[in-house]
Amino acid sequence: MESNMTIASDILEIQGFDIAPEFTYPLFFLLLFVYSSLLFSNIGVLVLIITEKSLHQPMYILFCNLSVNDLIGNTVLLPPLMAHVISTERFITYSQCVAQAFHSHTFGSASHMILTIMAIDRYVAICHPLRYSSIMTTRTVIVLSATAWGVSLSLVSVLIGLTVRLSRCRSFIQNAYCDNASLFKLSCEDVSINNIYGLFFTVMLFSCSMGSIAVTYFRIAIICWIKKNKELNNRALQTCASHLVLYLIMLWSGFLTIILHRFPNYPDLRKFAYILFHVVPANLNPVIYGMQTRSLRAKIFQILHRDVTST
Repeated sequence: MESNMTIASDILEIQGFDIAPEFTYPLFFLLLFVYSSLLFSNIGVLVLIITEKSLHQPMYILFCNLSVNDLIGNTVLLPPLMAHVISTERFITYSQCVAQAFHSHTFGSASHMILTIMAIDRYVAICHPLRYSSIMTTRTVIVLSATAWGVSLSLVSVLIGLTVRLSRCRSFIQNAYCDNASLFKLSCEDVSINNIYGLFFTVMLFSCSMGSIAVTYFRIAIICWIKKNKELNNRALQTCASHLVLYLIMLWSGFLTIILHRFPNYPDLRKFAYILFHVVPANLNPVIYGMQTRSLRAKIFQILHRDVTST
């Protein structure tokens, strides 16, 4: 009977988290603190890079891409999530849900591609330092960044477009947020095409990013082993360790989210993994990359020292 029904209502209900009343406001303020620190750190990095001419270099364009992506991806997730935590009525319009899913998946795919470009940048800087300025020019980085965003937007547009075409026979999102899988589960139609394209999208994205990063890190390791240069090895460790840690966090939390969609018995674990996927890299990116980049670190300390002495 359910498969013959079509819902015309534009209002959806979101499951959210099952939170005990005494933990409602502590969780809300925790999310508020996380979101505020995310805004402060990423906007701070963007303003610093834009205003300081000495930081107008290819490497910092990639920092800007990462910060912009983190801001967009978490702004569409955390404020609605905080509202649903303290609200007894968790409703969202279908168009808002589609927009949230679109930006969320764009955040994920763009993160993979930007981190892949950053791995290539590190490879050139470590293995070909004398040719770095001629290879990684500002124009090259801008083209690579535009390609990453363009490919991400195109792939996600098709992904969400295949879902939007479906009619709906349900109005309950079995999740704490809107993503593509939650959206097409609202339909009673055949979603085989959605599953096939979703699998293609995921395999291609993960294969390209994992393959590219594996190749670049393998070549960096080979160069370090052949040259046996202590300074080179230290520089490689400092610049690559943070990148690899953040990529692995994003990779495994993304894997966990995708896998747990196939196991509905663990809904809270899936929701937590998805939030981890968004929040942890976004908060760590400006701190770790900023502290491990000499020019950026020097500018931050210079500004802090100037503020202290002025007071």
